[in-house]
Amino acid sequence: MYAELEIAEEILLDAYKQNPGGWMAHSKMSALVARIIAKNTHGILNEHKAYSLGLLHDIGRIKGVTSMKHIIDGYEYMKDLGYDENARICLTHSFPIKNIQAYTGKNDLDNNAFLFINDFLQNTEYDDYDKLIQLCDALCTSEGIVIIEKRLIDVAIRNGINELSVEKWKAFISLIDYFNSKYCIDVYSLLGLQDTVQILNMNI
Repeated sequence: MYAELEIAEEILLDAYKQNPGGWMAHSKMSALVARIIAKNTHGILNEHKAYSLGLLHDIGRIKGVTSMKHIIDGYEYMKDLGYDENARICLTHSFPIKNIQAYTGKNDLDNNAFLFINDFLQNTEYDDYDKLIQLCDALCTSEGIVIIEKRLIDVAIRNGINELSVEKWKAFISLIDYFNSKYCIDVYSLLGLQDTVQILNMNI
């Protein structure tokens, strides 16, 4: 079960009031992109569900300024509200590769939470909603939609990199090809970014 749109909007607004920041604009942008992509999957993905999952993927921010901890905080918050599908996305959205060590922010989890997330990732088969929100998270800043490489660099500047970063970047980038191929779409064109990509290619 996922939060219906009106409820999801209320949940996000309440969280923002408790912890204001650019994360809400990022969440809204991610939701918008998720809906656009889902709407173009020929009825396979539900655009309303995609929007809800995108809107609340970072809802763990309600607990304050944290790093990796927002993942488990979001999961527990959504589980308590009875929205298991939103809860799942809170855990999976940061991990296009199923390795908790790939997270480059601060590890502010206790050991039990760390082990729980790691076990969850290892025992969860990603579906296209998991992959969709991973992609949307990697396309959206608080200021708007960007090509995925720009977003990855932005995160790396803020959080640093580790030995798994290149593998993680490749996984994020491969999500573009995955959705383009499976659903016969062009993600960048749908989002109005195709001209930017063409200019970048011409400059290489």
